[in-house]
Amino acid sequence: SCGATQLCNCSSLDLDFIPSGLTGKITVLNLAHNRIKHVRSQDLQQTVNLRVLLLQSNEISSIDEDSFQSLGKLELLDLSDNSLAHLSPAWFGQLASLQHLHLQGNSYRDLGESSLFSSLRNLSSLHLGNLWFSTIRQRNFEGIELLDKLWIDGGNLSQYEPGSLKLIQKISHMIISIRSIKVFSAIVRDLLHSVTWLEVREIAFSKPVEMPLLGVLSSSWAKKISFKQALLTDAIVPEMVSILEGTPKLVEVELIDCRLVGTGRWKTEIQANQSQTLRVLTIEKLSIEQFYLFTDLKGVESLLSLFTNITVANTKVFLVPCSLSKHLQSLEYLDLSANLLGDQSLEHSACRGGWPSLQTLNLSQNSLSDLEMTGRSLSHLRKLTLLDISQNNFGDIPDVCEWPKNLKHLNLSGSQIPKVTTCIPPTLEVLDVSANKLKEFGLQLPFLKVLYLTKNQLKTLPGAAPIPNLVAMSIRRNKLNGFSRDELESFKKMELLDASDNNFICSCEFLSFVHHQAGIAQVLVGWPDQYVCDSPLAVRGEQVGAVHLSMMECHRSLVVSLICVLVFLLILVLIAVGYKYHVVWYLRMTWAWLQAKRKPKRAPPKDICYDAFVSYSENDSEWVENIMVQELEQACPPFRLCLHKRDFVPGKWIVDNIIDSIEKSHKTLFVLSEHFVQSEWCKYELDFSHFRLFDENNDAAILVLLEPIQSKAIPKRFCKLRKIMNTKTYLEWPLEEEEQQ
Repeated sequence: SCGATQLCNCSSLDLDFIPSGLTGKITVLNLAHNRIKHVRSQDLQQTVNLRVLLLQSNEISSIDEDSFQSLGKLELLDLSDNSLAHLSPAWFGQLASLQHLHLQGNSYRDLGESSLFSSLRNLSSLHLGNLWFSTIRQRNFEGIELLDKLWIDGGNLSQYEPGSLKLIQKISHMIISIRSIKVFSAIVRDLLHSVTWLEVREIAFSKPVEMPLLGVLSSSWAKKISFKQALLTDAIVPEMVSILEGTPKLVEVELIDCRLVGTGRWKTEIQANQSQTLRVLTIEKLSIEQFYLFTDLKGVESLLSLFTNITVANTKVFLVPCSLSKHLQSLEYLDLSANLLGDQSLEHSACRGGWPSLQTLNLSQNSLSDLEMTGRSLSHLRKLTLLDISQNNFGDIPDVCEWPKNLKHLNLSGSQIPKVTTCIPPTLEVLDVSANKLKEFGLQLPFLKVLYLTKNQLKTLPGAAPIPNLVAMSIRRNKLNGFSRDELESFKKMELLDASDNNFICSCEFLSFVHHQAGIAQVLVGWPDQYVCDSPLAVRGEQVGAVHLSMMECHRSLVVSLICVLVFLLILVLIAVGYKYHVVWYLRMTWAWLQAKRKPKRAPPKDICYDAFVSYSENDSEWVENIMVQELEQACPPFRLCLHKRDFVPGKWIVDNIIDSIEKSHKTLFVLSEHFVQSEWCKYELDFSHFRLFDENNDAAILVLLEPIQSKAIPKRFCKLRKIMNTKTYLEWPLEEEEQQ
């Protein structure tokens, strides 16, 4: 399934064994989260170029000794979270290039009698241990001289042979999870001069009788010591502080996710030795069950005067005593984020004379609500340049505020601000007002270089004139419809603009600018992947750079005008064609047919008024009226004829008169002549009679040719009428008088 790719991901496939057919092209093989139980010698024989092999979270309980023999280029091997009860040095014998080895989470109790890692000369990180891991022997780490990271999960480690870790000359970061203080003391003794950063996890400092064992820490050359998930008590703290104060090269102390049982009433007074090296203190997620009873820390005030960097985050701090603040004479960085500081308590904490050297202050995620009071409380901090008061609840802000004179960087993101005002200090170089409710931004900030406006409701870019020195701006996730060449060019010094994830209206003007603006990719962050169209609907979700609108979409008014002209011309053409091909006749014929269809096919006998309806041209009226009508109406018995001159109803529509007269007559008598063919009304009469002839399938029409007519003179549209003349008898008025009678 990997084909010819170099990266082969076979994780989470419920594999019971390593698949066959793996080739030398593969450099990364991921077999994690399967059900592999055994690694055979032939499984990886062909993967000679493998650099990363991930076998974690399987059920591996056995590995053939030569399984990894061909992996001379392997740099990372992860065998964690399996079922290995024993580790064999033969597995690692040929892994000369190995840099990272993960063996934690198995079931072995020790590392064997000899060294597992003597051939791993390039090893830089090693993670081992598990719940059953209990013993470390002297020879276990032979061959390892330098490590960037050594991580030992030794929660149940109970036996440690002194000198076991002493062979390692340097460990940049040592992480050890351990519960036995006795074993921890022995390990520290072996690492006095080799560890730069010592991180201790899950240890409990609860018994004062065990504290002398920790005295060895004061001889360590570690520059940073971290305690994670550790337990401390009031009885232990003074002695722990004394030990750490005596550590000769210690610069930073860190307590992460620890628990303190007590209220800060130390049973012995803390000795103020004032370490000459310790400068950084970090406390995060320190759980003090009765934090509301905690004392004012007067006992540690003198210890903190040389600290330059203090973090106390997510620890339910609701007040920093003024006296303590005044002792922090060297403090340059203070992080009090995710605590319970309010407007009044901040005013007390940042009292006059407190934090005189402070340059950076983080008060994010507290309970501040009055921006004017916050600024006034901090206004005396003349060295403060960076202030983070994000994720508080300021809401509406006033027009006038007082701030530290040298403030350059202000973070007000996520503070429920609906509108920015001149309360914002004009000295700023960096301003973050992301995740608020801003609909516009027009502040005059002449020194501003970086502006964050992410997650607001802006529809246009801010004006460039009030912020002439802006170099970078983020306006992601707003309601920005687009921007023009003029808007971008108005920012003379702009180098980076992040306007991704907006509701871009992909108009022709905007797309034309985007497609033809040289160097736009160098200015726009995330271009083109994160710039998509919101409208028109046809291109919603597509990348702006890939959208090309049609002529119709871009020049709608011009196209509509052209369409109107074309429609007008088409109408003219249709009129001309209709005139030439008698379309009007067809329409009239259709109308007559519809009119006829509304009436019964044949009038009832009682409605028949005439023997015949006479259809003739006005030019033939003399013959019709003086000869034919006279003869027929004076015959015996007389015939009753319907003549339009005499019998049509005045005021009635002519077409209705024609239709009614034909329907109320037994026959229709057509007097055909050249004049008849040219007469428009005769055509109507002939049209409807034509329908009656062929709709009712009868012989109601009688044709009389008053004069000879050429066959081609009869319109071709009367094809069936011409057929009648060719198939049925019709009368011809003779020219000879003797034949006329």
